[in-house]
Amino acid sequence: MSDRLRLMCVHAHPDDESSKGAATMARYVDQGHEVLVVSCTGGERGDVLNPRLKDDPHILRDLAQVRRDEMRAAQEILGVQHTWLGFVDSGLPEGDPLPPLPPLPQGCFALEPLEITTEALVEEIRRFRPHVITTYDEEGGYPHPDHIMCHDVTVAAFRAAGDPAAYPHAGPAWQPLKLYYNASFSRARIEAYLAALTEAGIENPYADWLAGWDRPERDVTTRVVCGDWFPRRDDALRAHATQVDPDGFFFLMPMDLQQQVWPTDDFELAASYVPVSLPEDDLFAGVPSELPAADALARSTTLELSHDTRKERAAS
Repeated sequence: MSDRLRLMCVHAHPDDESSKGAATMARYVDQGHEVLVVSCTGGERGDVLNPRLKDDPHILRDLAQVRRDEMRAAQEILGVQHTWLGFVDSGLPEGDPLPPLPPLPQGCFALEPLEITTEALVEEIRRFRPHVITTYDEEGGYPHPDHIMCHDVTVAAFRAAGDPAAYPHAGPAWQPLKLYYNASFSRARIEAYLAALTEAGIENPYADWLAGWDRPERDVTTRVVCGDWFPRRDDALRAHATQVDPDGFFFLMPMDLQQQVWPTDDFELAASYVPVSLPEDDLFAGVPSELPAADALARSTTLELSHDTRKERAAS
């Protein structure tokens, strides 16, 4: 494996990068690798979720700029590179359960033609030349229209970036070798937290959340040990001050217990151009020091490891 590998993390909004895989990003930066966060939208239609800031006149006047400033602060904390893909937040009503979605606003990210959004990401892939890409699963992690679009765009761009005939004006072809979905929010993780809190005699703040859990379980293939970077992850998340309640559920589990009980960021391998041996503990596992030419990879067969494919293999 080469000394300096490149990881691209594609997210729907600023703050998503700090709540999904941020400790892994910080670890790889500290190990000398390059990490680029791509924010597909500016989060312009996000609500202010921090009760202490809901009536702040500056935020109410210019939320879009505030969210850019927050992203810059989180970027500096994590040590990553960052770019805006340039699309407009689609918005999402708040509530638990979510109310029915209203019609999406014209010109928003979720309504953009897929070929337009894909070309924009292909151009970034060919510029940065990542070996590995992370994003959301086909459910978007949760059903926000921008998260689902982010998945669709990233999968399409992963496949197209190495094809010289696809989007020829977007730069010389470059084929990323592995594609992962973020999988850190799982029932198993919350149950482990619950057990640890009960044993420590600490009131459990997750009981109601777990009782209403309705997310499908994903196949975790890769666990990156990064507990030492959890404090930096939390600092980056707090930098998105409009988007996180400092007294909210993200910060309820004592840090020492988190690091002891579940010291990993978890991922689901979705596709690979290199041989894999699962489970893994490194997103760069199997990435060779000398990479094949992009056209050779484009002619090869991608090892598809979608959620449905793995379920079919397990049943056979």
